[in-house]
This record gives sequence, structure tokens and C-alpha cells, in this order.
Amino acid sequence: MIIELPDLLAVEQLRARIAAQLKPGDVVSLAGGLGAGKTTLCRAILSGLGHEGEVPSPTFTIIETYDLLQPRVVHADFYRLEDPAETEELGLDDYREGAVLLAEWPGRAGGFGHEAACLSITLESAGKGRRAIVEGGADWLGRMP
Repeated sequence: MIIELPDLLAVEQLRARIAAQLKPGDVVSLAGGLGAGKTTLCRAILSGLGHEGEVPSPTFTIIETYDLLQPRVVHADFYRLEDPAETEELGLDDYREGAVLLAEWPGRAGGFGHEAACLSITLESAGKGRRAIVEGGADWLGRMP
């Protein structure tokens, strides 16, 4: 499914559709070039789940957790990983237990598209706005945003 995102209102509408469907164990995999809007969409999804306050980009920390949200959220930016095996060193599986994973630069972590609970979103430029190419795993059928 292709969703046009000509402005921030469209991003907000997409985040509301995603946030309303999230459940523990889900992965929202966000791909796209630098500046494509991955972190902006993550911030919007966190806001849609009720987070108030800052959402720092996890580019340097790699993982940020939001334990007070329902469901609990792990926001990860894998840009700095050089090998997918580094996710084991980070303890990613432990962080993910009972949580939603918002994963930026998923390819650097080995990808998540093979998981049934993965909603893959590729963001790309489209004129003055963005375009989201959205694909859901088997668990997302019937609840696609």
C-alpha cells in the first residue's frame, strides 16, 4: 500500500492509524534515506500512544525505551551498527519482550520483514512531501493502517 504524506497532518493521520493498532510483539520497521522522516514518524507514533515530552533520536544511544506506555515501546536506530550480530550484544531480544519495537535502519540489524508481526514502512521523497510504502506481515492482515 502506498500512502502519500504531503504534510505533517498526513504524518499525524498515519501515526494515529498505526498507534491504534499496535500490540506487544509488533515491529514497525522504518527504512529510507537520511532525512526521510523515520524519526519524525517514530515521534508521532509515540505521541499517538500517549507519550508527552521529548523523544530523542536514538542515533547515538541506539536504544531508547518508553516503559510507561501501553504497550511498552522500544525505539531503536540501528544506523551505527556495522554487523547485525551487534543486536545480540545490545540485548535487543530482552528489550523487545512484551514491547513494540520501532526500528529505524532495520537492514543494519538484519531486518525484521520476515517476522509476522512486522509492519514495514519505507519512506521516500515525493515532490515537496513524502510517500510511505507500507507492507504488513501476516499478523498485520486485517489491521493495516
